[in-house]
Amino acid sequence: MPTTAEREFLNSFAGATAPRDIAEVRQVMDFVSTAMNKDAPEVGALHEDVELRQGLRADIAVPKGAGPFPTVVYLHGGGFVAGSPKSHRKLGLKIADAGFLTVNVDYRLAPEHPFPAGLEDCVFAVKWAALHAAKYGGDASRLAVGGDSAGANLTAAAFVSLASEDDPGPKPRAALLFYGVYDFPAMIRCSPDVPLTEMFTKAYTGSGSYPAILEDPRLSPIRAVKPGAMPPAFIVCGGADALLPESRAFAEALERAGIEHELHVFDEMPHGFLQMGNLSDCREAERRMFAFLGRVL
Repeated sequence: MPTTAEREFLNSFAGATAPRDIAEVRQVMDFVSTAMNKDAPEVGALHEDVELRQGLRADIAVPKGAGPFPTVVYLHGGGFVAGSPKSHRKLGLKIADAGFLTVNVDYRLAPEHPFPAGLEDCVFAVKWAALHAAKYGGDASRLAVGGDSAGANLTAAAFVSLASEDDPGPKPRAALLFYGVYDFPAMIRCSPDVPLTEMFTKAYTGSGSYPAILEDPRLSPIRAVKPGAMPPAFIVCGGADALLPESRAFAEALERAGIEHELHVFDEMPHGFLQMGNLSDCREAERRMFAFLGRVL
């Protein structure tokens, strides 16, 4: 239950004007990232802008102490059009502070680089981490992939891509899925602002084959959920988040496929609340996430 101060913050957040185009989304992300990243924990080392391949970089946060550390590849949110490891720096450092080598990926953004560019970057980053985590004190045999919002979609889609390849590469042992989109057609149908939602969706997908492309399981990964398709998954969403039906539907799909999962719904929390460290539910969600990782990695 939020405190009085927390509820005032949530009311203020809910009353803010939502961005109406990509330029505004990027401006808002740049503005709020300063506040979101305050009081970040100290870690053993932070390697910024590490080149994974030409055009793809990541920040790598190393925990304090002696490794090898379990490894988390983190895929930031931002509607596929905004965000970076810098906008999600504190969240990445919190994961490292809890004892996980964290690879915070700076994948390519739409509309400059529409689907599947960002997804291909994320898949490559997972493979890169499996090969190179040891250089930074990580243990690639204990590998998780996770992300928030767009990053949660990319996480689930990365598992789809890895499973469909002739040489699938690494087999991560956990998925972290924070308030993501897993079924684009359903998400658009349920949107409170369909024209705006379609605009951002087209920016990510490219408009050439829209809307047929939305059926691609690399875009709508709920279509590829089957036994063995994913490792154990930790799903989080807020009760005040318009994407809550997506998290519930994905958890139900995992249940039908017999895939281990946990669904945690925090009743009054908005989209993005895991970056709001002033909220007690943010801290509780982190506690549950790290407990889950401790069990499965």
